[in-house]
Formats: sequence, C-alpha cells, structure tokens
Amino acid sequence: MLTRKQHELLLFIHERMKESGIPPSFDEMKDALDLASKSGIHRLITALEERGFIRRLPNRARALEVIRLPESYVPPNQQRRGFSPSVIQGSLGKPPAPEPVAERSSEWEPAESAVSVPMMGRIAAGVPIAAIQNNTHNVSVPPEMLSGGEHYALEVRGDSMIEAGIFDGDTVVIKNTSTANPGEIIVAFVDDEEATLKRFRRKGDSIALEAANPAYETRIFGPDRVKIQGKLVGLIRRYH
Repeated sequence: MLTRKQHELLLFIHERMKESGIPPSFDEMKDALDLASKSGIHRLITALEERGFIRRLPNRARALEVIRLPESYVPPNQQRRGFSPSVIQGSLGKPPAPEPVAERSSEWEPAESAVSVPMMGRIAAGVPIAAIQNNTHNVSVPPEMLSGGEHYALEVRGDSMIEAGIFDGDTVVIKNTSTANPGEIIVAFVDDEEATLKRFRRKGDSIALEAANPAYETRIFGPDRVKIQGKLVGLIRRYH
C-alpha cells in the first residue's frame, strides 16, 4: 500500500513514460506534486524502489523503469464516468502488500463495522526497547485494513522507520504471524527479551533487521536469535 504522494508520483512517472518514453525530470516531478524541494522527490523515489514499484537503471541519467502499478490503478480509458480509483486500499480477502501503510487523521470516527484489536504496548523503531507488554486497551480499526487472522496494535517509539512513513507516536496494526517475506516490515523479538519494528531481510543463513533511516545500521543476527511475532498491515496516525 502506498501513501498518497507515492501513488501520485508513481502514476505521474507512468503516464509521462507512456506519452514520451522518457521519465520526467526531478523538477517536473517536484512541480507535479507541488513539493517545495527535490529532496522530497528523492525520498519518494527511494520508497517506491524499496517497495518494488520502480527501478533505477544504472549509468543512465534520469533512468527510471516502472515495474508494477498499484492494484487499485485503472487506466484512464477504462474508467467509468464518475469512478475514481481508491488511492489507499485495504487487503481484506487478499494477501497484504509488502509495506501497507494507511494514514488516518484524528477526525476519523470508527464506523459501526470497525474492528477492535488489542493494544499490546510500545515497540521501538530504533534501538530495541523492552519486550512487548500485555494488553492495555483496545483500538478500533477499519476492517479493510485487516487481512484475516489475529491482529494487534502497538505504539511506535523512535525514528528508524521514518522513510517507510512510520513516525514516533504512530500506532501500527500487526498481523500475528511467525513468518514473513523478505522486504516486509515485521515485529522482531530479539534474544527473547527485546522487540523492535524493522524490515525483514535474509543474509545467507542469518537474519538482517533493516532500518528505514540512514542514521541506523542494519543489524544482523543468527536465525536462532530472532523470532517473528507479526508483520505490518496498517498504520493509524493522529494529528494533534
């Protein structure tokens, strides 16, 4: 699942390459998304590349290749009048996307169909903190954010996942599972005593916990030191 700006940039690149066969410049992308600087475009492109939507071609200036489009994308010539594809889709009834992050403002009111999931405490998006606590209370989430199975919520502490759109104070919704695919964001339980939120990678027989912030190094552990306790399926953000 993509953020609104990531979605807009991906479709802008796709449509421009369909028209001219040449990717837009960073200035064109900045103007199209109404951003103040090109650094924001760099971050968006990096996020799209990490999620497997685009690829930067080596040794060629402005060389981008669109690998895939969001499942919600409908070509303009196939859209019905009055129909607008959803920018952020849930994953109900289908496998979750690698990095599904959906933002909700404090003005969102849970509908009658909202699902309650237990809030299990805090988790670090940085240096691991104490292990996950017991259930403190429940939070309401939209059902389309869930993908079947058991889920729980955690409050994020730290800034190591900011380039994945996860910030200090956010609430992440986690699907309870002991397995994950490389590239997915997981709850990792390290040495049976510390929990952290990181991107899951494999380095041979070892497990790598990768941050989404260049200030943090990737940490590598033996397979017996890390237990997967869930993977990210959604995010709730409150604006104060």
